[in-house]
Amino acid sequence: MDSGESRSMNFYFLALLSSLLFSPSTTFASIHIYHHQPFSEIGNAYLLSAGSEAIFSPSSSSTHLSYIRFENITFWRSKTANKHNAGPIHVIIFEASDRNNIGGSAYGGQRAICCTSDLAKMGGCNQGDIIRRPSETDTNWPLILDVHFKGKRLATTLDSKQVSITKTGMYNLFFVACDPKLKDLVMSGKTIWKNPDGYLPGRMAPLKKFYVFMTLAYLCLAVIWFLQYVRFWNDVLQLQHCITAVIGLGLFEMILWYFEYVNFNDTGIRPVLVTTWVVTIGAVRKTISRLLILSVSMGYGVVRPTLGGLTSKVLLLGLTYFLASELLDITEYVGTINDVSGRARLLLVLPDAFLDAFLILWIFTSLSSTLEQLQAKRSSIKLDIYRKFSNALAATVIASVAWIGYEVYFKATDPFNERWQSAWIITAFWDILAFALLCVICYLWAPSQSSQRYAYSEVGEDSDDEESQSLTKEGRGEVSLVKQEKNGRNDASFDEEDESEEDKRE
Repeated sequence: MDSGESRSMNFYFLALLSSLLFSPSTTFASIHIYHHQPFSEIGNAYLLSAGSEAIFSPSSSSTHLSYIRFENITFWRSKTANKHNAGPIHVIIFEASDRNNIGGSAYGGQRAICCTSDLAKMGGCNQGDIIRRPSETDTNWPLILDVHFKGKRLATTLDSKQVSITKTGMYNLFFVACDPKLKDLVMSGKTIWKNPDGYLPGRMAPLKKFYVFMTLAYLCLAVIWFLQYVRFWNDVLQLQHCITAVIGLGLFEMILWYFEYVNFNDTGIRPVLVTTWVVTIGAVRKTISRLLILSVSMGYGVVRPTLGGLTSKVLLLGLTYFLASELLDITEYVGTINDVSGRARLLLVLPDAFLDAFLILWIFTSLSSTLEQLQAKRSSIKLDIYRKFSNALAATVIASVAWIGYEVYFKATDPFNERWQSAWIITAFWDILAFALLCVICYLWAPSQSSQRYAYSEVGEDSDDEESQSLTKEGRGEVSLVKQEKNGRNDASFDEEDESEEDKRE
């Protein structure tokens, strides 16, 4: 890559970021609607970023087309500008891999999208036009359409036009004016971006199938858990009621996500009501899950009957986390993403990340304290469960930190979204990780006839007595387990007395 192409790429990157961060651009949907959007001055051009989406090319056997269609696109110029003959408005469509073919520089320094007088003298372009070099794969791309003002009219329209897409890629749409007299230009109208299978953007399309599989996974877990839940209803603990609520919310959330994407694919616009519902259910599910893990780590129902004075603090933390998560998710999924600048998004992400970090610290601190208490009480079965639980939590945290690092690397090394076909995995990972941890919790605290082995005991420090009494209800297999635990004790007389009592019960 020569220096001119490098400068062109850098300038385009600057123009793209400026458009995304500082212009009130378009709705994050396959139907982009513009309401008197102003142009921003970028370098020697006035530019409006009108969308960036992944589009699949239609297969040879498909009867459906991929396209970008313009409808009711209208431009207005200021009253002072209509006194002069203005240059054209350029509509640029290009694939991300062709970004270096837009723009150039003269004499090793001046960056430009529009052809300057110096570049025109060099014979590479016409002054006032877009600097364009043909793509290596298709000489017709990047595609440039021109719109002219007639006479002294204040408004002009772009005829309804449909641009067919025959190559899979990440496509960008820009409206550019090179004439300084058009600096106050505004635009209204609509563009429609269509894939062969619907309006769902290419980088989102795999998520529709993903949520089908997640719905089935939650459904299988719900059926298995519910059968045990009903079978041992009389022995169900408060902790297991909370687990049931998390499973139900998770299943409901996956179903809503699927229908949200189906509706998006059919209509081209994200339904605000459904999207708001699904992110709210998700925020509730995440909040309850975290409070459940925190409560279990603090020994609720195991070493203490209640959280005592900590209840209000836990609830306050849960409410704060719900509000932070809800605000972030609504901003990201409901309405317009590009309306929020990078700094504003950072302000919304930071509270959520801080609360997660605080929760992790509190969870592991409480878990360490609970393990120490169980060791002191010599509650071997409960201790074994909590050790498995702590190992699962540690693995989850390590996986989360590693994935965050990968996500940062992925986004930092792909500023133009050229790896969009694998971008859906970033979103899917967190749902898979949450489901895996939930499965571990369900396995460790599954409803059973011996559920009381998790429960808080008022007998005193010797909680193995309580465990042995509950485990004998399971039959001879459980009795042998109790005997093995008793044989490990130093008090032989107590061992014989306990075994004789078990024989009576049998």
